[in-house]
Parts: sequence; C-alpha cells; structure tokens
Amino acid sequence: MTSTPRPRSPRERYRDQTRAEIKEIAVRQLAAGGLESVALLRIAKEIGMSGPALYRYFASRDDLLAELVVDAYKAVAAEVQAVDVSAGGRRALHALATAFRDWAVAQPHLYLLIQGTPVPGFRPPDETLAHARAVLGPFLPVFVTGRPVPSVAPLVGEFSHWLRADAAVGEWVQQWTGLPPEDPASAVALTGAITAWPQMHGTVSLESAGQFTGMGHHPATLLAVQIDMLADSFQLA
Repeated sequence: MTSTPRPRSPRERYRDQTRAEIKEIAVRQLAAGGLESVALLRIAKEIGMSGPALYRYFASRDDLLAELVVDAYKAVAAEVQAVDVSAGGRRALHALATAFRDWAVAQPHLYLLIQGTPVPGFRPPDETLAHARAVLGPFLPVFVTGRPVPSVAPLVGEFSHWLRADAAVGEWVQQWTGLPPEDPASAVALTGAITAWPQMHGTVSLESAGQFTGMGHHPATLLAVQIDMLADSFQLA
C-alpha cells in the first residue's frame, strides 16, 4: 500500500523557495563574472537578508557551489538522456554529442563550473561521480555493437580489466547495456563511451571559454569530424 506523502509546511516551502532564489542569484553571478564573482555576502544583500541569516541556508560558499555542480550535472544529463538514439550507430553518437555541446554552449558558465579549472580548495560532493556517469550512460549502448579497429585493442583490454576490478563500473555499464561485465561487448561499450568524453570535452571546453573565436571554422563542424573519427575507430555504421 502506497503511503501518502506528508504535506510540506509553509516554513519548509519558504525554505525551499529561498534556497532556490539564492542558487538563481549565484548562477547569475557565475555567468557575469566567473567563480570569483560568486559571493555569499553579495547574494545576501541582493536577496534582502543579513549574511548570518543566509548561512542558515548554505553553510559556506563551497556548500553552495556543491549544489550548483550537482544541478548542472543533472541538467546536462537530462538533455543527453532525452536524445532519441533508436537509430543507433554513428547517427545516435552524433545526436548525443550534439545535445551535450548544445547544453554547454547555451550556458558556458555552468559547463566550465563542472568541467573547467578546479576551484582551489573546493571538493566536489561525493555524488558527483554518479551524476557524471549519468551523462555518459546513454553513450554506452551505442558502442555495444562496435568492432574496434586493432589500434584500439590495447585500450579495450585496459577497460576490460577495469570492469572486472571495479564492481560499481560493471553495474553502471550493465544498467545501460543490459550486459554482464564479463561480456566482451561490455568492455567495448565502456571504451567507446569513455573515449567519447575527451573528444567532446576538448572541443566544447575550448568553445565555452571562447578559444575558437576568429579561427575560421565552426566548432560544431570540428566536433562532428571528431565524432566521425571515433565512430570509424569502432566501425559503427
């Protein structure tokens, strides 16, 4: 029998609304001036409360940043997971990479928050790894039918060992592919998904930071070429 959720009190609703407003202001500060511009006292002033009062909602700047990191990972994961990958092969791979890039260039401040230069002294929350894997998860089944070219074989071997050595990785791959860790296709899928990551990140991070400005090409074209090269390496149709 399903229990009825307890109604939230007005105080709880107010707290949630205030926390959401604080995060919204922090994101605006992040977009305007980068990480250095995110300041709790400035947020408190804008929201109309004292500094000590704001600390009842976020214990520190790092506490606030941790939530922004998790929120950003959830947002990009939602975009990637919404992609229709029924076509399979390289078409699905291109669609996933495009969704990833589209999210990043639409809010480069959030992308650089989660994938840019680490914040000195800031330790991401423990759940970050799970959220990062949620972003890459949809890439796994795309590579299940891949046939890696000989030059990729050493990498497949290393990832096969990782699957056997790390139960959490095996569970993650099985969640998205339905294959047990000992299935050779699991190692191929893991290799493809992890290899896709630096291919996308290299181009997208440089674009998000404005490094391609005036270089005479469109970053989307560069990413498409890189994805095609990756698909060729796994002989995806």
